[in-house]
Amino acid sequence: MAATDPSLSAPQIPVNGKTPAEPLSEAPFADRGREAAVSTVRTRTQPPGHDYVRGGMRFAGELTAWVCTPWALWPHSIPLAIGAVLLLIGLPAVFSTPGDRPGADAPVAVPGIVTILLVVLHLVAAAASAWALWGTWIAATVTVLCLVVPFTELPRWRALMSATHDQAERPARR
Repeated sequence: MAATDPSLSAPQIPVNGKTPAEPLSEAPFADRGREAAVSTVRTRTQPPGHDYVRGGMRFAGELTAWVCTPWALWPHSIPLAIGAVLLLIGLPAVFSTPGDRPGADAPVAVPGIVTILLVVLHLVAAAASAWALWGTWIAATVTVLCLVVPFTELPRWRALMSATHDQAERPARR
């Protein structure tokens, strides 16, 4: 049966200086992957403000708010601490501006100003709770982070505001 198979009797064309054991169309994924990767061009661009540095700084501020705010409120009121966690994590999970998240949009679409205010809420909560919990050096570091994040967020916030204005200026289609 091997003698009648034309792919075995035909001469093999070298690929990257090596002769493949099987035809190129049936080559393993690893061999085809290298060849395809050379000609693949990434055409998708990320929305403004969604790079690793800006997103990482924003996430550090949000994470600080998620941890520190309930920690600071716990001695005063346990239900308030639990409510703070639910609000700080739940509001951005439910409400977002369409097209802002690289993965998917939240269930409830809101204007860009609401997304901006949610980020500001996180930063204020992080800074205030850091001063209530920790010493001067750590609280000052968190405060500096919370003051720097709005400047790193400006391109994203501009895009959020322009998306809101663009959507408001477009007439509704029927």
